[in-house]
Amino acid sequence: MARRSLPTVLALAAAAAVGMNPTIAQASPPGTKDVTAVLFEWKYASVAKECTNTLGPAGYGYVQVSPPAEHIQGAQWWTSYQPVSYKIAGRLGDRTAFQSMVNTCHAAGLKVVVDTVINHMSAGSGTGTGGSSYTKYDYPGLYSFYDFDDCTSPVTNYADRWNVQHCELVGLADLDTGEEYVRKTIAGYMNDLLTLGVDGFRIDAAKHIDAADLANIKSRLTNPSAYWKQEVIYGANEAVQPTEYTGNGDVQEFRYAYDLKRVFNNEKLAYLKNYGEGWGYLNSSVAGVFVDNHDTERNGSTLNYKDGANYTLANVFMLAYPYGAPDINSGYEWTDADAGPPNGGTVNACWQDGWKCQHAWPEIKSMVAFRNATRGQSLTNWWDNGNNAIAFGRGAKGYVAINHESSTLTQTYQTSLPAGTYCDVQNNTTVAVNSSGQFTATLGPNTALALQAGKPSC
Repeated sequence: MARRSLPTVLALAAAAAVGMNPTIAQASPPGTKDVTAVLFEWKYASVAKECTNTLGPAGYGYVQVSPPAEHIQGAQWWTSYQPVSYKIAGRLGDRTAFQSMVNTCHAAGLKVVVDTVINHMSAGSGTGTGGSSYTKYDYPGLYSFYDFDDCTSPVTNYADRWNVQHCELVGLADLDTGEEYVRKTIAGYMNDLLTLGVDGFRIDAAKHIDAADLANIKSRLTNPSAYWKQEVIYGANEAVQPTEYTGNGDVQEFRYAYDLKRVFNNEKLAYLKNYGEGWGYLNSSVAGVFVDNHDTERNGSTLNYKDGANYTLANVFMLAYPYGAPDINSGYEWTDADAGPPNGGTVNACWQDGWKCQHAWPEIKSMVAFRNATRGQSLTNWWDNGNNAIAFGRGAKGYVAINHESSTLTQTYQTSLPAGTYCDVQNNTTVAVNSSGQFTATLGPNTALALQAGKPSC
C-alpha cells in the first residue's frame, strides 16, 4: 500500500467480491514456474546476486523488487511508496544497478516484476532521493496541480466508490488517472521499465484507481501482455470489488492470507480441503496469493516470520496446494513497524544483519521445485484426522503431509504415486511407496513431508 500510517487504513482498505468479470486477462505468471520471491527493500545489486546464487537454482520463476522510482527521503521503508519523479533513483539503486539486476536475473532464468506506484505521489515537499525538488501537487517537469484529483482530503469511506478512487490515500497526492496526460505519463514510466527488460508489474494501491483507467494505461504499453498483479484488498460490503480488476490481470487475494492465519492459529487444518474457490475466493487463474506481505506482516492481519512453525507450515501448504500464483515474502526483522531495511538495503549474507531471507529457508525453498514438478496436477487423495493433520497428493507427481498437531503422528498414506523410492524434500530422507501407492511415515509435531516425482534420491 502506501506509507505506514496504516494499520487502520490497511484494515479498512478492501473491496467486496461479486460475480466474476466476464473478460479474463492472461493471468498467473506465464510459463512453468509461477512462484515469485518478493525481495522487499533489497538493493538491486543484492537482488542480482540472489537471483544467481539462490533463486535461479531453486526454481523460482519471478523475483519482485521494491519501487525503483525516485522518492521522498527518509530511513522508513514506506518512503519508497512516495514517488517524486519517475527517474530510477531510489535508495535501492540507480538506473545502471537496476539494468544490471534485470540482466543478471534473466541470465539466471528469472523474470522481473516491479512494485509500481502509480496511484499517487508524495505527501509533503522537499528534495527527493535523486535530487529533484518537489512540493505536494507540483513535481517539476512531471505533474502540476491540474494533474491531481479534485478531492484533496483523505479517503474516509470505503463504502463510497468516488471517495475511495478520487480522494487521498493517507494524505498522498492522488493522481487523476482519468486524464489523458496522466495516463500517458504513467504509461511512459512503465514503458521505460519495459525497455530495461522488466517482465511485469505489481500495481500498488490498485483499488484506488478505477479499473477502466488501469485498462487504458495498460493498453498504452509497448508490451500490453506484460504480467500484472494488482493490489485490491477485499473488504465485505465495500464499493470497490476485486473482481472488477480481473480483466486487467491477476488480483492479490488477501482473504487467502487472512484465513490461513486464522486456520493455523485457531482452527483446524482439516478445513483446508476445499481452500480457494470453495471459500468464495477469486478464480485460481487470476489470484495472486501469499502468506504475508510487507504491509500485512506489520499490521498483524496475517502470519509473519515471528510465528515460527505456523508461518513455515503455512508457506509449505501454499506452495503445495493448487490455488493461485504464490508470492514468498522475504524481508527483514523489525520491532519498529516503520523501520527501513538493514544496511540501507544491502544484503551481505542471508540470516545476517536482520535479513530473514524466507525464500531461502530450506522448508520453503524445497517446495518451489515441488510446485514446478506438480504444476497442472489436480488435488488427489486428501486425508485428514479431523483436526490438524492433513495430507494430499498432486496427481501422480507429488504428495504432501503436514502434522500441525502437538504430538508425533505415524500414518499410512494412500497416494497416486507409482511404486518406487522418493526423496522427502522436507527432510532429505528417502521414502518407499509400495505397489498400491501407499507409504507409512512418522512426522514430528509441526513438521511436514513432501514426496516429489522425478526425485528418487536426496
